[in-house]
Amino acid sequence: MKSMTGYGGAKSVQPPYKLSVELKSVNNRYLDASVRLPRSFLFAEDAVKTAVQSHISRGKVDVFINLEADGGDDTAVIFNEALAAEYKAAIDKIGDTLGIRTEVTAYELCRLQDVLTLEKKDLDKDEALRVILETTEAALTDFDAMRAREGQKMFDDISARLDTIEAHDSFVEERAPQTVAEYRERLTKKMLDILGGTQLDENRILTEAAIYADHIATDEETVRLRSHISQMRGMIASREPIGRKLDFLVQEFNRETNTIGSKCNDVEITQTVLQGSRRSAVTSVRGRRNR
Repeated sequence: MKSMTGYGGAKSVQPPYKLSVELKSVNNRYLDASVRLPRSFLFAEDAVKTAVQSHISRGKVDVFINLEADGGDDTAVIFNEALAAEYKAAIDKIGDTLGIRTEVTAYELCRLQDVLTLEKKDLDKDEALRVILETTEAALTDFDAMRAREGQKMFDDISARLDTIEAHDSFVEERAPQTVAEYRERLTKKMLDILGGTQLDENRILTEAAIYADHIATDEETVRLRSHISQMRGMIASREPIGRKLDFLVQEFNRETNTIGSKCNDVEITQTVLQGSRRSAVTSVRGRRNR
């Protein structure tokens, strides 16, 4: 089980590239990945998104890639030999014409316009893409590790809350038959008080108790609740995305709990239902997502 939210990062220096990759995600119904790259490396955007999709299925994910040249190795100095020769010939001609010395150093020639120029080397896209994806994978690994740590804490918390729900469910199953017996005793006592010494109609008492038992019966709800508990335990132990399934199951938890609360006519069961609603996974899972 993994959390949908997380952060991860990685850095790499592979001349001539120096780059860092950062990822962060927040909850979202679907996968929404955005990648921010320097303009000259936009060709790698689709490949980075594919890498993200291989690790993440839901969430709003932002990927920040900062990339710069390491040590200037991406720049070349170009010597315009023909232009330098023309400068030298023109200077010599000026000297001969005017009868002056024309000793020109190489440094002085280099300072003349366009003799030396700086040009960006052709970008090796394949190599750049390899470095970007390699660093992105390292960042995704770090990102997954954080999601797994948070997911484990969520797993432990939800498991404990499921245990609480199961304990409350067991109490309702044990208490419900007792409420019928108690109702029968109260009904018998009330009839005796009304009729005095007149003989009671036991069949009538049994009929009324049966009607009451049918009215407050929660067997169906408690059985379904146990089924939901079992399903949720299986889901949170799974490595598959389960966020939407949890959303649906949580609604079922609430439905069964509310039905038990509305059917019961017993203070102890009502208190148990209220405690379960406050402390159970039913109220804590909503808003949490997985992968």
